[in-house]
Amino acid sequence: MGTTGGEIVWINGTHGVGKTTTSRIVQGLLPGSRLLDAEKVGEVLMDIRPGLPTTDDFQHWDPWRPLVVETARRVQQYTGSTLVMPMTVLVQAYWHEIRDGLAAHGIAIRHFVLDADQATLRHRIEHDPDLGPSTFRFSRLAPYAEAARTWLHDEAEVIDTVGRTPEQVAARIAEAVLAD
Repeated sequence: MGTTGGEIVWINGTHGVGKTTTSRIVQGLLPGSRLLDAEKVGEVLMDIRPGLPTTDDFQHWDPWRPLVVETARRVQQYTGSTLVMPMTVLVQAYWHEIRDGLAAHGIAIRHFVLDADQATLRHRIEHDPDLGPSTFRFSRLAPYAEAARTWLHDEAEVIDTVGRTPEQVAARIAEAVLAD
């Protein structure tokens, strides 16, 4: 565990794979942990007026990655808690910046990737009861497949979510974290 009293449990994967639902359950299974959604950091940046340069993804804004690291560091330092962080990161350089930034502060990170085949992901996105079909979420499937093939699965503990409930996936993550 990191020197600040906890670690980061990063739950990665493409949109529609179940990161948010699984993360909420994982947080409940890890005593004293807290949920920190790095997307909220992006939302803060999106609210700046006048707006930052136009992009299709706030992760491309240079401030996002160090702000995620600093936010996680400060929250962890303040609470001493393990942080469960759901967030899709598909650009290897961005992942390394976040991972290395946390490591520079002595914070251990467990990186999990929730995975499913493309047909399953398309079906989940198409039939999402909360968000409904999403062009943005569909647009991330090909970049996810490329990242998974070229680097992402090599740098994480991959969990196949096909045929598993979010509770089963969360239990597997929690068991792995608690076993260390």
